[in-house]
Amino acid sequence: MEEFRVLLRRMGEERAQAVVEMAVVTPVLIVLALIVYNVMLFSSAVARFDRVAPDIVVAHAVSPAGSVGADGGSSAGEVASQLEHAMEGYEVEVEVSVEGAGEAEDESLLSLVGSLHTYRCTMRMHPWPSGLSIAGVNLGAPAVLAHERTVTVDPWRPGVIV
Repeated sequence: MEEFRVLLRRMGEERAQAVVEMAVVTPVLIVLALIVYNVMLFSSAVARFDRVAPDIVVAHAVSPAGSVGADGGSSAGEVASQLEHAMEGYEVEVEVSVEGAGEAEDESLLSLVGSLHTYRCTMRMHPWPSGLSIAGVNLGAPAVLAHERTVTVDPWRPGVIV
């Protein structure tokens, strides 16, 4: 009978040890699960962004006549609004800048020939939870994940990506 009591006592101690171990490991597993969730969501957004950005730049940045505004601002705004519309399922910020538009402003003959336009499309995503605060302690992720896609087009050949 005494051996049975000793065996029960040992089993109780082992169970208590497992509870303590689980209490220590659970917060680490929760943080790890949040990191994996954010990485998977960001990789999904990057795949979609990389797939739609060249198509949107070709469709909206270059008109059939091959003319872009002097500074590329109107086409960059149109590309940015279309990218935001295409990325609606994700909580991302989209920014588009144009390089090469209006750089040759001298009086030479080459200023009549349009140069290649490079559209730099940048996507920024704030990991979840970003604004979580409990008792004045900010528990959100401080980082911003960013991805950049550059697309170079020829204004004289619509639909051509260089």
